[in-house]
Amino acid sequence: MYPLIRPRRLRSNEAIRSLVRETIISPSDFLVPLFVVEGKGIKEEIPSMPNYYRLSLDNLTKEVKELWKMGLRSVLLFVKVPDNLKDNKGSEALNENGLMQLAIKTVKNACPEMLVMTDVALDPYSSYGHDGIVADGQILNDESVELLTEMSVSHANAGADFVAPSDMMDGRILSIREALEDEGYLNTGIMAYSAKYASAFYGPFRDALDSAPVDIKNVPKDKKSYQMDYANRFEAIRETQMDIDEGADIVMVKPGLCYLDIVREIKNEVDVPVAVYQVSGEYAMVKAAAEKGWLDHDAVMMEQLTAIKRAGANIIASYFAKDAVKLLG
Repeated sequence: MYPLIRPRRLRSNEAIRSLVRETIISPSDFLVPLFVVEGKGIKEEIPSMPNYYRLSLDNLTKEVKELWKMGLRSVLLFVKVPDNLKDNKGSEALNENGLMQLAIKTVKNACPEMLVMTDVALDPYSSYGHDGIVADGQILNDESVELLTEMSVSHANAGADFVAPSDMMDGRILSIREALEDEGYLNTGIMAYSAKYASAFYGPFRDALDSAPVDIKNVPKDKKSYQMDYANRFEAIRETQMDIDEGADIVMVKPGLCYLDIVREIKNEVDVPVAVYQVSGEYAMVKAAAEKGWLDHDAVMMEQLTAIKRAGANIIASYFAKDAVKLLG
């Protein structure tokens, strides 16, 4: 007897496939990373990230207005700091008139309803390219947390809706949460990079911000003493739960595709929104392969984004956000 149950009935044409589709991508899924630089009239393409740009504040204004018209409602700000303003303590990060603080105000002036999240880490400001203070060949944890906390309050002062600590120092979420509360920023959120792995996929991002660790004596050559070992699974759940207990409103897994098992594990364990960062290396590989004609750019892009959401992501930070939304119509 032929089977009574035929799953292919639900795949027989696009109308039925779309009707029963389990995972739908929409503009509201995306958090758009933006890179900001000093100067005026600057829109410079990042060589290792085709069709992605560093923007001066005037062009940042134009960009956020365009994003809003496209239905993209959230941005994540990063800044490229001139070398002459870098030091081991990231002092420029606390400048109330610094580039990040001005970028926050620029976005809010241009588009007041745009949700602004800010990167909280020392590496763009560090003369050594690390997310913490370097001393005697080590990355100092508690002293770095003090600076990250001050940075977070500075971002809140400038108008940030969320701060996003990406450093992976121990205890920084609690310190930031308490400081924000003490300063009256009861509604300023924290998106914690909770499961951020020491990945080889970050290369183009570090090109974009000139934030790679420097190769000099008595300075760690990588970030493996604070970012997570990519071989570890249960550690990610522990780190994430600690951040929630310390006051994180949103938790993040970074990178994306190689870590979708971690996304699902965390999604099954926690009751706060889960973000995923589809990182620069993932973006660059698709762009490069598409330029060679080796794969269909749009098809692969949408398949990857759908996989990230299917795995459990509530929020997708992606350099593909504009490309994807254009396809969605």
